Order: sequence, then structure tokens, then C-alpha cells
Amino acid sequence: MVTEAGQGAVTSEIRDRLTKAFAPTELVVTDESEAHRGHAGYQEGGESHFHVTIRAAAFDGKSRIARHRAVHGALGPDLIGRIHALALDIGT
Repeated sequence: MVTEAGQGAVTSEIRDRLTKAFAPTELVVTDESEAHRGHAGYQEGGESHFHVTIRAAAFDGKSRIARHRAVHGALGPDLIGRIHALALDIGT
């Protein structure tokens, strides 16, 4: 199941890169930027604060740190550099 809350370009890019890298059984990308209005890193129009829930066999047997590193690696430094905050819920 792959779902998307939010329709922005960064949201779509996160979804596309994670789908390509991990073929997840579950992927939910939520733009939570509006909840951070007035806080550090908020930008008008959103796409600065995200929550990602991902489940994939690729994470089986990996530590929490290894899972986070894998997701960050799949997103790449160019995309990570455009995101102020990224909360991850990663599982198998």
C-alpha cells in the first residue's frame, strides 16, 4: 500500500525515490509543514517538515540506525538539503 498525504513536488519526489529504492509494502509520506508555521525551518507553501512511514523487506535484520541511513541514502543529499525536518517510522 502506497499512499500520499500532500501533493507537492518534494512529497512526490520522496515517495518516488523511496519506492524505487525499497519497493515498500507500505509507504505514507505526510507533509506536516503547516503544523510548524512560525517555527524554525518553516517555509510558506509547506514542503519543509515531513513524516514518512515505510515498511519494506529491505529493512529486515537492519538496526534502527542502518534503516535511517538507508532511507537518507535513498533520498540523497540534494533532497535532504531541501527538507528541514524528516521524521521516520521504518519497519519490515
